[in-house]
Amino acid sequence: MNETLAQIKHRKSVRIFEDRPLPVDIKNEILDSAFQAPTAGAMMLYTIIDITDQNLKEKLSVTCDDQPFIAKAPLVLVFLADYQRWYDTFVFSGCEVRKPSEGDLLLACADAVIAAQNTVVAAESMGVGSCYIGDILENQETVSELLNLPDFVVPAAMLVYGYPTKSQLDRKKPARFDREFIVHENGYRKLSSQEHLDMHVRWNEKAGTQVKNIPKSIQAFCARKYMSDFALENDRSAKKYIEKFRNG
Repeated sequence: MNETLAQIKHRKSVRIFEDRPLPVDIKNEILDSAFQAPTAGAMMLYTIIDITDQNLKEKLSVTCDDQPFIAKAPLVLVFLADYQRWYDTFVFSGCEVRKPSEGDLLLACADAVIAAQNTVVAAESMGVGSCYIGDILENQETVSELLNLPDFVVPAAMLVYGYPTKSQLDRKKPARFDREFIVHENGYRKLSSQEHLDMHVRWNEKAGTQVKNIPKSIQAFCARKYMSDFALENDRSAKKYIEKFRNG
């Protein structure tokens, strides 16, 4: 196994960081790695906001489902799906153009997340831990105001970075589902009820957890994640972002 594959396989989310800043050259390498990511038509349909203001970090840690470790992270980057920049370029150049729509938003979201993942891989290669913060989609009105987001810009992801503590380095990486349940050949195939059960049995075995009743554990997971208050707020905010993007 080469070094890159080893780092990808061993990488896990880090939520506790050492109390030391990232050197400027390390930060620049992380940022520069984003620019090398694949991008639709070489358009780079994203903008990266470098959150350096501690007060803003604190506010984002609250709006993102009250997660204090965000405010303590040495580096916080928000990756925006951005069609505003190209739309303005077209307008300023005298083009007759339609306004961006949902298809453009999806393309820009893909660009932004691909760029974000490049920074994750780059950071890991330099011993810097990271964690995605999906909750950046919550509280659309507040986040839009805090980050001064125009109509055709939507936060696709937020990432925090820093040097992991020993406890984080020693923590076991969460288990993943087996390949057969994730990789389909030549088309999508819905899993049977038994396959869903087998998938979770094997998942728990990998994780080393003892679960006597798989359906009940899934019900608890559903309540904690899918039907949670933060998930419902995430959905509400996402709809507001899409509405603003559509009607901008």
